[in-house]
Amino acid sequence: MTDFAAIDFETANEQPCSVCSVGVVIVREGQIVDSFYSLIHPEPEYYQWFCMRVHGLRPADTENAPLFPEVWSKIAPKIEGLPLVAHNSRFDEGCLKSVFRVYRMDYPDYVFYDTLRASRRYFGRTLAHHDLHTVSEACGFELKNHHHALADAEACARIAIKIL
Repeated sequence: MTDFAAIDFETANEQPCSVCSVGVVIVREGQIVDSFYSLIHPEPEYYQWFCMRVHGLRPADTENAPLFPEVWSKIAPKIEGLPLVAHNSRFDEGCLKSVFRVYRMDYPDYVFYDTLRASRRYFGRTLAHHDLHTVSEACGFELKNHHHALADAEACARIAIKIL
């Protein structure tokens, strides 16, 4: 696969619709050609301590951030016609479908590929685990800011370029 968009969401709480940031990396002909990052005002609008501990975002960070529909209106043209790739795509696809429902937006049935599943097939038991940072390192990419949506999307893109 040479043309795709890698995507990563961070959430404010346990609700999949509570996306508070998104990172997207566009790959064409096997090369990263564009990227996009935005904070998002989450819905529902509260943060759980365990989410803040993971990604470091706080209510003050997204207090004045745009709502999801505004952010997605900037992403949709960039990813049009591209399959989406995520590490543990079940999470990111679930977030996307959930937030589309919250805002009563028509979901365009995006096709998702999962680099977590692909890494398990590709590397098998040669890796101790298949966490994003471990797999990206095995693919020759050092993930420096894990759980920042854009950094994670880039790591996912680098993995997909290597193994998908």
